[in-house]
Amino acid sequence: MTRLSPSGAEKNRITIGKVGAPHGIHGEVRIIPLTDFADRFSSMTEVMVGEELLHIESCKYHKQFVLMKFREYPVREDAMHLTGRLLTVDRSEAAPLAEGEYYTFDIIGLSVYDKAGIKLGVVEHVLRTGSNDVYQVRCADGRELLIPALKSVVREISLEKGSMVVSMPEEISDAH
Repeated sequence: MTRLSPSGAEKNRITIGKVGAPHGIHGEVRIIPLTDFADRFSSMTEVMVGEELLHIESCKYHKQFVLMKFREYPVREDAMHLTGRLLTVDRSEAAPLAEGEYYTFDIIGLSVYDKAGIKLGVVEHVLRTGSNDVYQVRCADGRELLIPALKSVVREISLEKGSMVVSMPEEISDAH
């Protein structure tokens, strides 16, 4: 299974949320969580918002949002300028995953090979279908290949090598 946490602008940062509209008149903003670990917000004391390090004064959960107030933006009019910015943390602060789980941003960009070592393409996107993720792979000839993220299909993932080895069902690999 792949965990959602898109990468930020820098490789060593991961995006965990996006600032939405202000909430109330006291400088709170709605944060749209972009992580599978939304409970992380309550234990944070600071976060990068865009290119700015901000200190969290308060944090509470409201419907599908996280409401945050930053020390540097005490009133609504100031906080309005944060709308649309991404919240990022250092990659070292990424929530730990169980064995066999990977972050989406680690999967995107992997070179995909079949069991014989023939390169099929590169992972461009991870589709979240509910039952299992599907890796969208772009082949050298421009075609798209959809690979289900199942242990029976994805035989090996090596982040160090930047590769994934798959054992595709015959009806799919013959079409390729």
